[in-house]
Amino acid sequence: MNPTRCHIWSGGQLFAFSGVDGATDFAEGLTLRSAFTAAALDVLLPERATLTFADAPPTSAEFGGDFFRLELADATVVTAAFPDAWHLLIDGPATLGETLPPALRAERQGNRLLLGAASHFNPEWLTADLDRLVADRARWLDSQPLPPGVAADASAATALRKAYSLMKTQVYAPEPPIPCRWSTPDRYPHRCLWLWDSAFHAIGWRHLDPALARELLAAVFAGQREDGMIPHMLRPDWLSAFTQPPVLALGASLLMETQPDTNWLADLYPRLRRYLEWDLRNRDSDGAGLAEWSIEESIHCRSGESGMDNSSRFDTATPLDATDFNSFLARECELMAAFAVRLGILEDVGLWKERRDQLCRLINERLWNEKIGLYVDYDLRHQRQSPVLASAGFLPLLCGAPTPAQAERLAAHLRNPQTFGTAFPVPSIAESETHYAKDMWRGPTWINLNWLIAQGLDRYGHHELATDLRQRTCREIERWFQKYGTFFEYYDDRGEVPPPKLLRKGKCAPEQSPYHQVMFDFGWTATLYTDLCWTAATGH
Repeated sequence: MNPTRCHIWSGGQLFAFSGVDGATDFAEGLTLRSAFTAAALDVLLPERATLTFADAPPTSAEFGGDFFRLELADATVVTAAFPDAWHLLIDGPATLGETLPPALRAERQGNRLLLGAASHFNPEWLTADLDRLVADRARWLDSQPLPPGVAADASAATALRKAYSLMKTQVYAPEPPIPCRWSTPDRYPHRCLWLWDSAFHAIGWRHLDPALARELLAAVFAGQREDGMIPHMLRPDWLSAFTQPPVLALGASLLMETQPDTNWLADLYPRLRRYLEWDLRNRDSDGAGLAEWSIEESIHCRSGESGMDNSSRFDTATPLDATDFNSFLARECELMAAFAVRLGILEDVGLWKERRDQLCRLINERLWNEKIGLYVDYDLRHQRQSPVLASAGFLPLLCGAPTPAQAERLAAHLRNPQTFGTAFPVPSIAESETHYAKDMWRGPTWINLNWLIAQGLDRYGHHELATDLRQRTCREIERWFQKYGTFFEYYDDRGEVPPPKLLRKGKCAPEQSPYHQVMFDFGWTATLYTDLCWTAATGH
């Protein structure tokens, strides 16, 4: 047994066959989740059912996202593994409901149970060498490297192995129209490929498998329209009508640092160009040079396009020149200029630099609030700056828009407990805000924003503050991992409320909808934790 293998068995952990090992099936593949009340698995896809091993939690466990061994209270052992995308083979006591839904099928042979998707059910798997299947699945997990220093820290090593397992579980194999392997935020309920999630996934995967990381990033372009727009969600049978934060060049630049591939970059460059130019053409409604996110009608998702669905920034439902959107665009333009130099497309270099410089100038002219010392959105309808103080206000650090003096004032907010210097910074909305709540983007801390803000702090030489933010982020992830065995979508900025108790879009009610609880086994928390661990140890 590998002592750093996942062993904290609790509710909400996802199990599925990975595209790392072979073909997957978006429509009918088997996906399960550990139950919250017993030693059991909830079958989520292709239909719902419950698989129970015992009424009490297991006394010990070792597992990955595609295999497990559980020891029950009576010393009985349950072993299971996925032989393919449609089947789970189990040895040990396992009880299913009397009637399975039509999309599922099961057969028994002695102490074995084979559960599978009815459309692909193959009873021959009942006699497969289960020990070998478990060994094959465990070998991948155990063979992944740990960064220097982490192996000596049992807590961090176990958390990182869990991150690796989670990352693997979320990989799909190619499935038309997606020509390469791709990833999803949490396999359930967010089953689709998501734009900015994919970039953050690639950033983590670059430390384990740069080739796969390049595929995850390239997969996003499978949904690109003729006019250049990239949808924020894509799956084999559907794509969305909105886009999402432009961070693909950022992801590509880090992949190029890890393992340069000029041919891959040359193939990506024209598609990146069309995508960014679509944003610049189609998200500047007043023609003043700054971009606005699309605004929706739902009070719980005013701007899914921003990725910050229910942020109080969008409560007025008015178009905003957005701090985050324009910071992302300016940084992407800056990176595109560097790509153009690397690829020898010299006629593009000046164009991208000019675009970046103009965006930075306008960010400072329209979005900087001198009195507060923070960047804020600009309300186009009312022709005034927004009063909402959000973590997005730190993102101009990414693109180099602030002066050193402005950067110092931004850094001061991260030390101020009345605004953003909370017990676990950086809150998505300042502590001083009247709309602050323990609800998604209305207060809690998000790992991807911390990662981005730390990048910006480093750009301005605030290395000590950046390092502190990264270390506190890792410690908080590890603290809750030790209790729940999983990586959450977001965390309480005060470090007081357990993640499963936080609100999501107005309530915490998983019995009503999976979208009314913080997500468990969440993708970019795992991949960015992986990146934080590796960069802390190696510097890149």
